Amino acid sequence: MDTFIRFLYEFLQQFFSGFVIFLKSIVVGIKNTFNIGSYIKIINDYKNDFNGAEWVFVALTIILLLILLSAIVFIIYFLVKKYLRFRKTLVEQEDMLEEIATLNKEVATMTKEKQDILAMKVSQLGLKPGEDPNEEQNLEKVEEEENLGIRFAKLNEIDEEFKDYKIQNYGNTFSLEELVNLFRNFAASRLRLYYSVEMIRLFISAIASTKLIILQGISGTGKTSLAYAWGKFLKHDSCVASVQPSWRDRTELFGYFNEFTKKFNETEVLKEIYMAGYTDDIYTVILDEMNISRVEYYFAEMLSILEMPNKDEWIVELVPSKWKNDPKKIIGGKLKISPNVWYIGTINNDDSTFMVTDKVYDRAMPIDINDKGKAFEPIDTDAQNINYSYLDNLFQTAINDYKITESSLKKIEEMDDYVIKHFRIAFGNRIVAHMKKFVPVYKAAGGTELNGIDYFMARKVLRKFEQLNISYIRDEIDGFIKFLDDKFGETEFKECKEYLLRLKKLA
Repeated sequence: MDTFIRFLYEFLQQFFSGFVIFLKSIVVGIKNTFNIGSYIKIINDYKNDFNGAEWVFVALTIILLLILLSAIVFIIYFLVKKYLRFRKTLVEQEDMLEEIATLNKEVATMTKEKQDILAMKVSQLGLKPGEDPNEEQNLEKVEEEENLGIRFAKLNEIDEEFKDYKIQNYGNTFSLEELVNLFRNFAASRLRLYYSVEMIRLFISAIASTKLIILQGISGTGKTSLAYAWGKFLKHDSCVASVQPSWRDRTELFGYFNEFTKKFNETEVLKEIYMAGYTDDIYTVILDEMNISRVEYYFAEMLSILEMPNKDEWIVELVPSKWKNDPKKIIGGKLKISPNVWYIGTINNDDSTFMVTDKVYDRAMPIDINDKGKAFEPIDTDAQNINYSYLDNLFQTAINDYKITESSLKKIEEMDDYVIKHFRIAFGNRIVAHMKKFVPVYKAAGGTELNGIDYFMARKVLRKFEQLNISYIRDEIDGFIKFLDDKFGETEFKECKEYLLRLKKLA
């Protein structure tokens, strides 16, 4: 045993003596490195032998050493700081895991208490937990029934308001041309809003061709006022939805279900659409400054729904399931979009807005309002009660009776071929389908076929030229204008020609 003790003493002495020498070496090394006095002594020993150039090198040597020492200190500081941050993160993660474990225990306890309470409620209803193989489903059903309330408060109020309502027949007898004059005179005589016959004719034709109308142009020319006046004329004030830059999805239009309050936050747009489902009247939703946010974000679903040819498929899902107290017209959490609602967007093109994409323009009918209306002496005209079914029948009759002539359709097809060949742009079936509604109604409202085609082409087709490199197509514009002169006549298609000339000036 004495031999082992001597061995252990010498063995440990060798280890600790080496460790002490190692620590002393570090201390001595740091002391020597930062011994300012030694550096000064060395400089004093050689200062009498240095010439001017050598003093420069001495200064550079000192600076380099200082930089090196600073770098070493910074690296050590950075590594220590990184280690401490890493250590702190580990500690925080451990604390978080402990907190999660505690919360899980509390959740398990609360779940057990909830199940006990539900079991008591089930027993009060005459059920015996444990006997029914679908006991869990029964418990969930009891819980749901217990919590059901009125989540669509505003829509339920509309149900109550219209519970005894019967659709009225207003006995309308006007023609489309008379409708243009009625609306124009009403706006001027009652609202002091002056629009030309042509502008009102274009507006009515746009309503016939699509559910989404875009009023665009410079500020102050009456874009919003036109949509506002239309609502007043129909005795149903337009629902104004002021678009905000934060609008990102459809909840801005319809609202959303709040999981905490168990209530659906209904918007005025949703109320307007829901109310329209009870009547045969005409309703208007104004999307004011619709491009202050991206239209395809918040209106994408509606763009798709309104394009479906079967109006019975115009359905939007508001909530994933039904409650027993849901409004009458929300079936299985879904609402049918009423066809007697139009959506009119106003657009200002400036630095604060987004460009409206082709996806939106192709599904809408844009109308340019760039001139202030000239005052005239109107015939005093009252607001009108108009049945949606009557107006829709007027549109369908016009579409059937004032079809675009075969000669014009042939010229339009040749125009399509020309645009594809020279500008690499095609019309598309959707645009042609819109034109076959717009132009007949425009004719029935007192316009001419070529003027209707001219305006439609300028706003729906030539607008696409703005996406091209104007300087690249500049030389093709003169040839296209000559093509229009040859096909339609030099006195026709003024809108298209003026638009092309404006593009040419921009090149």
